[in-house]
Amino acid sequence: MTRVIVVASGKGGVGKTTIAANLAVALSLFGKKVAVVDADIVMANLEIIMGLKNPPVALIDVLKGRLEVEDVIYEGPEGVKIIPAGITLDGFNEENMETLKTLLKEIPAYIEILVIDAPAGRDAAMVMDRGQEVIIVTVPQVSSVSDALKMKILAERMGAEVTGAVINMARGRRYELTVEEIENTLDTSVIAVLPDDEAVREALAYEMLYVLKYPRARVTRETLSLAANLVGVTYNPEGRGFLHRLLGLFTH
Repeated sequence: MTRVIVVASGKGGVGKTTIAANLAVALSLFGKKVAVVDADIVMANLEIIMGLKNPPVALIDVLKGRLEVEDVIYEGPEGVKIIPAGITLDGFNEENMETLKTLLKEIPAYIEILVIDAPAGRDAAMVMDRGQEVIIVTVPQVSSVSDALKMKILAERMGAEVTGAVINMARGRRYELTVEEIENTLDTSVIAVLPDDEAVREALAYEMLYVLKYPRARVTRETLSLAANLVGVTYNPEGRGFLHRLLGLFTH
């Protein structure tokens, strides 16, 4: 049975899609067969981050009944399968919400982990379901953590299991909330702290994933550590073997 990990946030602008894309590839680097789906059919941009240029068909075509899920799966970096959203200005409604939940259960059986880039805010409930794991992305600011708390409550109401929170764009400044403060507010564990790293912005400018373009970056090491913890494997960021494998991706 495919394991489903939903990456969600209480609001936009916290780096949720970037994390979902890079986490999917990180999981693949640990030997998992991974697919990532952009469930935001109103403001889709996962395909850009994943380097997929103008896909002719997408998830919206499946929701409209024109195609099957298998018809809109594309090959991405490191073997990750990409299901782009496509774009519609109609947004979600009750009918395609249920259709989407049904379609997500029809992911090919060879996919071990499905990473869902959920819409920001309460529309994320449209893709949440029982048996799913939810990672909530926030930045270390009061307003963002407050929105993250609302998302956690919403996920639990939908029957999903909240795995924990990821703090993104952390700068280590005195005015930022601490890990302890965020954990106390959300009543869940912080499972990763990703720094505000220039490597992320540069990779985005090149329409590449930072875990591949900048394998030595601190944000890459933290993302790989998160992926390793999710699949229960040991990751040593100082280990030469894994680092050499990553660097080898760019020497052929």
